Amino acid sequence: MGACLALCSLASCASCLCGSAPCLLCGCCPSSNNSTITRLVFSFFLLLGTFVSVIMILPGMETQLRKIPGFCKGGSSVIPGFENQVNCDVIVGYKSVYRMCFAMTCFFFLFSVIMIGVRNSKDPRAAVQNGFWFFKFLILVGITVGAFFIPDGTFHTVWFYFGAVGSFIFILIQLILLIDFAHSWNKIWVENAEETDNKCWFAGLLSFTVLYYALALAAVVLFYIYYTQPDDCTEHKVFISLNLIFCIIISVVSILPKIQEVQPHSGLLQASLISLYTMYVTWSAMTNNPNRKWHCGLIIFLFCTLYASIRSSSNTQVNKLMQTEEGTGAAVEENVGEDGVRRSVDNEEEGVTYSYSFFHFHLCLASLYIMMTLTNWYQPDTTTAVMQSSMPAVWVKMSSSWLGLGLYLWTLIAPLIFPDRDFS
Repeated sequence: MGACLALCSLASCASCLCGSAPCLLCGCCPSSNNSTITRLVFSFFLLLGTFVSVIMILPGMETQLRKIPGFCKGGSSVIPGFENQVNCDVIVGYKSVYRMCFAMTCFFFLFSVIMIGVRNSKDPRAAVQNGFWFFKFLILVGITVGAFFIPDGTFHTVWFYFGAVGSFIFILIQLILLIDFAHSWNKIWVENAEETDNKCWFAGLLSFTVLYYALALAAVVLFYIYYTQPDDCTEHKVFISLNLIFCIIISVVSILPKIQEVQPHSGLLQASLISLYTMYVTWSAMTNNPNRKWHCGLIIFLFCTLYASIRSSSNTQVNKLMQTEEGTGAAVEENVGEDGVRRSVDNEEEGVTYSYSFFHFHLCLASLYIMMTLTNWYQPDTTTAVMQSSMPAVWVKMSSSWLGLGLYLWTLIAPLIFPDRDFS
C-alpha cells in the first residue's frame, strides 16, 4: 500500500482527503472493498499514534524536553510563576504516552458513539465513516494538543485504572482472535493435506507444533530458573505451575477421541500455539524489565490489530462476535470509472459487513492497551511523582491468561455439551 501511495500525485491525493477511504489509493491500486480499506486507514491512525508514543518515550526525547524552560525539575531555566514539580528522569516519557493514548482513546470512543446503529452505506453517517479523512486527522490532532494541557493532579492515577480495565478487555479480544487464527490455520492446512495428498502440509503442521511446544517448555524451565527461588517467590511458582498444568490439560483434551468426533479439525497445533502465548503472558506478568517487555507485546498487538482489520473468519461464531463478513473468498469485481481509474466497491449498500461502532470500540481499547504496554503497566504515585510497578497489573495479565485457556477449552467441549447447536 505504501508503494501505491508513493505513486499517487499530490494533487490527486489532496482531492481525495474529503472523499471516501478507497480514494486514498488514488486509483493506482487494485479495486478493493470499501469496508476493508476504511478499517485499514483507521488502523493506520492507531499505528501512527503508537509510533508517536514510542518516540515520546525514548530516552533521547527526555533530554530534549529538559531544554524546555520551566518544564523539568532542575532545568537550566525557569518560567516565572511556574514551579518545577516533574522528575523528567522518571515520568516525562510516561506522561507523554498517557496523554497521547488518552487522545486516541477519546477519538475512537467518539466515533464509536457516533456510529451506533449504522445498518448500511445509505446511512449519512456511513459517509463520515468512510470519508472526510483530512478533518478526522485534524480532530485527532486537536484532541492530542488539548490532552497535553490537562493538569497533572489525579489524571495519571485515574487514567491508569481506565487503562487496566480497557487492556483486560482488549486482551480477551486478542485471545479470541488468536484462538480463531489457530483453528483457521489448522483447518486450512489439514484440508490442503487431505485434498492434495501432499505430506508437506502434515510435515509443516508437525514442525510448527513441535516448535511451539519446545518454546513453551523452554520458557517454563527458564521461568523456574530466573523467576523463582527455593525459599521465596511463592506466587511465581504458583503462576508457572498452574499454567503448565492448564496447558497440559488443553493439549490432552484437544486430541481426545470424543472431541475429535465433534471437532475433526481440532489438534495439537492450536493447543501448542495457545500454550506458547500463555507462557508469554505469564512471563509478562512476572517480569519487571522496562527495556524488553513491551517490544514483544507490541508485535503481538500489531498482528492482532491488522488481523482484526482485514480478517474474514471461517468461524461463524467469531463472525457474530466481531460482526465481520463471512470468509466466502469471493473475488472483488473491478469497478472502473469513466475516467479509467479503478474505484472501490461499495459492498455495504444492503448491509454493513462489520459493526462500525464495535470496530471503533476495539480501537479504543487498543489505545488503552498501548498505553499500559509502553508504560510497563506501572502505576503513577501522586506523592512521589514516579511510576511504580503494581500487583493489579500482574493479576490482570494472569487472569487474562486463565480466561484465554478457558475460552480455548470451551471451543473444544462446547459442541460435545450442546450437540444440537451449530458450532461450525
